[in-house]
Amino acid sequence: MTTSTSLLPSPLPIPTPHRNLLPQFVSQVSAKEKKKKKKQTHFSLAVRSSTAGELSAAAPGGGPAKDDAALLSLLRQRRTDEAFALYSICPQIPGPTCLSRLVAQLAHQATPLALSRAQAVVRRLRDARQLHRLDANSLGLLAVAAAKSGAVLYSVSLVRSMLRSGYLPHVKAWSAVVSRLSAAPDDGPAEALRLFAAVCRRLRAVGDAAARESRPDAGAFNAALNAAANLGDAPKFAQLFDEMPDWGAAPDVLSYNVLLKLCARLDRKDLLPLVLERILREGLVPCATTLHSLVAAYVGFRDLPTAEKLVQAMRDRRPDLLAILPTDPPQKANALDELVRRPDRAPGPPPDLPRPHPPDARIYTTLMKGYMKEGRVGDVVRMVEAMRREPDPASRPDQVTYTTLITALVQAGFVDRARAVLAEMALHGAPANRVTYNVLLKGYCQQLQLDKAKALAKEMAASAEIEPNVVSYNILIDGCILVDDSAGALAFFNEMRERGIAPSNVSYTTLMKAFALAAQPKLAHKVFDEMSKDGRVKVDRVAWNMLIEGYCRVGSLEEAKKMVEKMKESGLSPDVSTYGSLASGIAMARKPGEALLLWNEVKERCAGSPPLRPDEGLLDALADICVRAAFFKKALEIVACMEENGIAPNKTKYKRIYVEMHSKMFTSKHASLARQARRSERKRAAEAFKFWLGLPNSYYGSEWRLEPIDDL
Repeated sequence: MTTSTSLLPSPLPIPTPHRNLLPQFVSQVSAKEKKKKKKQTHFSLAVRSSTAGELSAAAPGGGPAKDDAALLSLLRQRRTDEAFALYSICPQIPGPTCLSRLVAQLAHQATPLALSRAQAVVRRLRDARQLHRLDANSLGLLAVAAAKSGAVLYSVSLVRSMLRSGYLPHVKAWSAVVSRLSAAPDDGPAEALRLFAAVCRRLRAVGDAAARESRPDAGAFNAALNAAANLGDAPKFAQLFDEMPDWGAAPDVLSYNVLLKLCARLDRKDLLPLVLERILREGLVPCATTLHSLVAAYVGFRDLPTAEKLVQAMRDRRPDLLAILPTDPPQKANALDELVRRPDRAPGPPPDLPRPHPPDARIYTTLMKGYMKEGRVGDVVRMVEAMRREPDPASRPDQVTYTTLITALVQAGFVDRARAVLAEMALHGAPANRVTYNVLLKGYCQQLQLDKAKALAKEMAASAEIEPNVVSYNILIDGCILVDDSAGALAFFNEMRERGIAPSNVSYTTLMKAFALAAQPKLAHKVFDEMSKDGRVKVDRVAWNMLIEGYCRVGSLEEAKKMVEKMKESGLSPDVSTYGSLASGIAMARKPGEALLLWNEVKERCAGSPPLRPDEGLLDALADICVRAAFFKKALEIVACMEENGIAPNKTKYKRIYVEMHSKMFTSKHASLARQARRSERKRAAEAFKFWLGLPNSYYGSEWRLEPIDDL
């Protein structure tokens, strides 16, 4: 019997009637990977046979000159793979010409294998402190290739290394990295602005003559402007916009398209017509993206009437689009107003578009998404039918249009009708893609029709010849959770890995959720450990929260608290979800004293910077514990916090708990005076809580305020 590396060391029983043993995680080489390794082996043999002369010439004793000559010969013939094989056995580091050309050609291939080889060359030179052997062109090409492949952080490190080493990367190279960063999640836009500023500082230091090909052009500025727009930073956007003439770069229509995006992000609906007017007054020609940005902005503002008028005017080939856009009252002036309103509007009618722009499929689909958000499924269907009758092929439904239609039908609960659209797509020359199938998979899973979801996944791979991706499997795993099938979730996770599909953060955390909901925190912890070992993903706050949730659900409060401490040690602070899980665990473990400690920490975080914004679930759970434990003073503090955050406390529930558990408190006639004195403070808090609930209490008929409770 063969053994395999698995996340779970041995099969474990689970409490489900249809499965006796929990399957094991199988970490083995997929069929694709085996095939790839086989090809690589054949390639190695081919290299040895076809380049026997070069390899023998490069053997030890051949000399650096012969090594470089053989390597350069292969590179000139564009035999890049063979050249790298020869480089790998060279006893000495080749010359600058060979190295630069090798890295440049590997970067041009832009395959994962080629990029890893180029990175290996750079790493060897860095370790040997010989990075100066590579020229700026090769490093710039590698940075661009790495950015396009998704290795944005590596591309940033390359550009920064070039700046530190005195290189000036070509503007096309470093601006491509800035562009990728500006659209990256998390800290990407901020890092894009920092990199843009670093390059500009370097260029100012060396002077214009040496920096001619590295100076930022309109494309580079547009990438930085996009980063500022994604951050919603109007002052930075205005600063960059004003700096463009200093570098000899003039704003183009794409610059103003990004400005439209910023106005929409900052809820400045009143500035949208002014941006279009400024584009026309500057003598620029709006493009399809400009008009799409306008339609998308009004859809985002839920102003569908204006979006409909705009699309209809485009269908009618009207050039006077500014005449139909509403004039909203201006808001308080800021940096964005100063930028948009320059120059002052000239008197007279607003300018017309130089040429009409009929709406394309992208614009129609954007309006359809607006209908979908409003639940107007009938309008979505009618829009698709109208698009089919359009004479211009560019205005007819495409894959995105049909996927939007399917999404609208799924959201309305018509999943079977949505599936029938697949046949319509193929009939109209827009076959379904992976995204389309994933939307349908999610629809079936949400309706708890897991069998139909599984059948659709098989049809997806067999009939449509579309392999499921990590998103597809994440949907199926989540579907298993909805039907309380943790074993099925694990089976899909194993199948995904067997197919050679790398799990994502969502894959791991969703599987952890399956085990947490199934009251199996130890298995969730094993998944967490496997995630920690996977270098392709990063353990985030969601993973920690799911692990803590698993322990809290079974009342293992001490284990949950240990995980919280480890979470803090990893550099992540607990959030509302973390505290909510702890509150649930405290209630299950029946340790009300822990609730007081948790509430104190939550109060400190609410007063900290940035302040924590507690939600209804967390505060309600804490208040419930305190009321049941007769901690009325703390209960009053919590309900006051709820009211401050706009959360309506459930007085009916708290009144029921009080009547059931505490209606006979402090009524004993046989308690000693000393005991009655000790209980006076609690009695005052109880009376105050009864006053808040509206129950009969000692404060009725008197001028009582809640504030004195804080002095108890």
